[in-house]
Amino acid sequence: MFLELVRQVSARDAKLAADALGGLRAYERAPRRDRPAPKPEVARERGAALRDHGGEGPPAVLVPSLINPPRILDLDEQVSLTAAIAGMGRRALLLDWGKAEDRSGLTVGGHAEQLLQPLLRSIGEPVALVGYCLGGTMAIGAANLLPVERVATLAAPWNFERYPDASHRALQDMWRHSKDAAKALGALPMEVLQAAFWSLDPERTVRKFAEFGALDPGSAEARRFIELEEWANEGEPLPYPAACELIDELFGQNASGAGQWRVGGAAVTDEIDAPTLHLTAERDLIAPPATVAAGEVAAIASGHVGMIVGSARAELHRRLKTFLTPCR
Repeated sequence: MFLELVRQVSARDAKLAADALGGLRAYERAPRRDRPAPKPEVARERGAALRDHGGEGPPAVLVPSLINPPRILDLDEQVSLTAAIAGMGRRALLLDWGKAEDRSGLTVGGHAEQLLQPLLRSIGEPVALVGYCLGGTMAIGAANLLPVERVATLAAPWNFERYPDASHRALQDMWRHSKDAAKALGALPMEVLQAAFWSLDPERTVRKFAEFGALDPGSAEARRFIELEEWANEGEPLPYPAACELIDELFGQNASGAGQWRVGGAAVTDEIDAPTLHLTAERDLIAPPATVAAGEVAAIASGHVGMIVGSARAELHRRLKTFLTPCR
């Protein structure tokens, strides 16, 4: 798929395509660091677990997307969101969704109801929820099911009808070609979703490899690029019921934005009984700012992933600290 993107770009910019191939070779040769051991579990529900990332004070539970691994929220010591929240007078708990085979029958809402909700109840007190991407959508759903202290979402879609028409067409085209195979497998492979993400801005996908090829291989920037690419190209498949609900109901019918998304047997809303803050990324193609839920909204000058691990994270941390710092 990447080579096809390079071929397309080469027709417009042969040098960029050549530089991207050089960057790809450098990426393939680059050494990988050992992954740190998972943080200790404090609760488990089926295959999902809450992991303790330190800090003292009222609990804050970070809810990642179902797409790609949760470690984007703790990528390394310099850019770790979990570490930042642990320094805000909070106990940082990161949700690890676990293996797809342990949640094979669950829709997106089913993850919020049958995994996230019981894990939150196990803590024994209302928590602050911090949900990233689709994790933010599910955090809002869960906040309809049980009391929470507050909810912050980061680049999280809610009004799916506000995606550009081109994004809707690309997703439906992907689903039309992959739905039967996903049904037979019982899951939608992550690689299929990654290809859909790449199609949103193919030239940017090619350009980032060209830029990587110019980096000092020993630099922190080069190391983080490798970590990010491995994160983006790894992850559990999306269980088939979750893929169907995401594409057919959320994207296809705007179930959440229309107040028709059902979690735990009841329709859920973005008007929850707790303080909310929705942080959007101004240059986000994966969850455009227009798709944000109702409530207080603050925009950050970044892209979807850059708000978490790029230089814009300083502004993200500042706004989260103001919102999350416990009252004394």
